[in-house]
Amino acid sequence: MVSQPKLDRLREVITENLRVQRGNADVEYINVGTALQDACSKQNHAIFARRGCGKTLLLHSSARKLKTEVKSVYLNCEDFKKHSFPNVLIEILASVFREIDQNLSGWFGRKKKSKEIVRKILNKLQDLHQSADEHDAEIKTKTAQEDALSVDSSLAGNVGKLSLKFGAKDERKAKAEVEQSFKIHREKLQELDRWLPQLKESIREFFALSPKTECIIIHIDDLYHLKRTDQAFVVDYIHRLCKDVPMFFKVATLRHASTLYADRDGQPIGIQERHDFQPINIDYTFGDFKKTVAQNSQILEQFGKSAGLTKSEILSLFKGEGFERLVMAGGGVPRDVLSLFLEALSEVGVGSGNKIGKDEVRLMSRPNFERKIDELKQDSKGDEQDDLIKGIYTIREFCMEKKTNLFLVQERMLQQNDEWKALFNRLLDYRIIHNCATALTHKSQQGTYQAFAIDIGAYAQFRKLDGRFNEIGIMEANVKEKMRSAPILDQSKLLSIFQGAPTNIESALRESILIPSSAEAES
Repeated sequence: MVSQPKLDRLREVITENLRVQRGNADVEYINVGTALQDACSKQNHAIFARRGCGKTLLLHSSARKLKTEVKSVYLNCEDFKKHSFPNVLIEILASVFREIDQNLSGWFGRKKKSKEIVRKILNKLQDLHQSADEHDAEIKTKTAQEDALSVDSSLAGNVGKLSLKFGAKDERKAKAEVEQSFKIHREKLQELDRWLPQLKESIREFFALSPKTECIIIHIDDLYHLKRTDQAFVVDYIHRLCKDVPMFFKVATLRHASTLYADRDGQPIGIQERHDFQPINIDYTFGDFKKTVAQNSQILEQFGKSAGLTKSEILSLFKGEGFERLVMAGGGVPRDVLSLFLEALSEVGVGSGNKIGKDEVRLMSRPNFERKIDELKQDSKGDEQDDLIKGIYTIREFCMEKKTNLFLVQERMLQQNDEWKALFNRLLDYRIIHNCATALTHKSQQGTYQAFAIDIGAYAQFRKLDGRFNEIGIMEANVKEKMRSAPILDQSKLLSIFQGAPTNIESALRESILIPSSAEAES
């Protein structure tokens, strides 16, 4: 049995490092594949993963492993969350050059000329910031009606059809907003664009003066916090700034909550995958559940090592399929898995000799599912919340009706219907559902399908599953074969449940999760 002081130390280490902060060097990124190597390279990258998978940790770990002659500048887009364009771009550029200014002596030596160049850049950015404010005030009234007209016209073709209010997640509305944003931003960008060649010349001169630093990598974390209509413009300018100068960028973001590229009036805006940047995908999914379990196990073992626990002591905290079930309940996302583990240490009474098993995880997964719903609500706009909650209700009702945690959706439906695609992407990002496989063939139906699993917390109210719910274990050896005969959630069924949902949808959903039926209660 692991001693209480060791468990207390383990809890302390995990708690302090659950959310990575700048300058925290206690935890290193668990490198699987080439992610860490790629993040250290002189190349432009976009790092994609859901929240809690280690995007920020990868940026910070890679920064510590850079060669001496390569430096990095880190900025978190959450700091600019509510800032308007183009000020948000100007402020991002100012943050980059302020950090360079603060590290001049260590990175570049004490050259007076270098100091003058950086100061001149910062002064120019300050002037641009002021002029951008004035310009924004001038055009705000002029464009207000155009904004409304643009969005209204984009939705006009949906009369008589389903129209989901996913804000930036609704593909048609997002395109309309970016279209209108392009017209406004193009005017605002003119002065920045005119200055860009001079700025790049100053950067080349700056590096020519220093024999110590060969290049700088700009780490742009959590890009999805910026307004979606601004994202392509921000990364477009950063890309043009870095081109043909000794600077590179690494952008970390949620794939489905980001617009990195847009083609407007025949002019490309943003960055294109494989052309302007290489992707680094570090998501932990159920598509290869054994690998996801192994990755989470390594992370927990690393925390254990920091707390003085051996690998065998960490394994001794679990019984049966306890750890695998913990990974399922956390959606494979390390931060969720570790958060549940911390709860289990207290709830199960591990210090008293008890171990974490399937049942213990099941009890914790229900409130965890509710927390995911709350997180989704906090991040969504008021007019889209009901539809998102209705989407969760719809998928859960289907799974309850079919008595299974796995279901299939035809890939063609997701490809042809932007609104349903947006719904599924949003629920994937918030770990309500989990992707298990793509390009599956069904045993009796034509076409190819994607397989999804609904979160364990959605059916955690069942005390016993036998005869009431068929949970297909993601870790089972023949799970792919079982997926091929899983029930299909087609468009007509999806629409039927969605439109027939009760008026007070959130209350209905929470009650169905928390309160078991009489049959369940008797089990």
